[in-house]
Amino acid sequence: MSTRLQKLYKETVFPSISKQLGRTNPHDLPKLVKVVVSMGLGKAIGERKRLEEASDHLGLITGQRPQITKSRVAVSGFRLREGMEIGCRVTLRGQRMYEFLDRLITLALPRVRDFRGLNPKGFDGRGNYNMGLNEQLVFPEINPDRLAYTQGMNITIVTTAQTDDEGRLFLKEMGLPFRKEEVKA
Repeated sequence: MSTRLQKLYKETVFPSISKQLGRTNPHDLPKLVKVVVSMGLGKAIGERKRLEEASDHLGLITGQRPQITKSRVAVSGFRLREGMEIGCRVTLRGQRMYEFLDRLITLALPRVRDFRGLNPKGFDGRGNYNMGLNEQLVFPEINPDRLAYTQGMNITIVTTAQTDDEGRLFLKEMGLPFRKEEVKA
């Protein structure tokens, strides 16, 4: 069973990118590898309930149980000791990855307040894209009435693209709404 985004990739994106990049080998074209969704909870040091709520919400949003992340070093200025639980993350692959991206593009991003498009400069130099959301309420799975704490999240989309331009072209074809570059006169 393939998702709507997988069908879009096979039927529309694949031929379009092949033509634009001038490559016919399907293994040489950019593909999605994984999507990592993470929440850093610096405020959870003193409040265990905050970490549990964020973990539950991340599980609802992604459909997969989150991994609790722990600090690697101690920072006395932040009252942080090594091994303290400070966040949670989920790595999505395969069908769950496509389903999450589809919901992100069609449901969540249009609900972001004052949304003008994603920053086209969020690439890391190797074709992978990073973006942040300020609150988890943009996802329809989260009930705003039962929400105690709003929490932001970071979403990393890992691709097989070799350059940022390839990655930008690929993700634009997949449906990510990038902001138009403004020309300064």
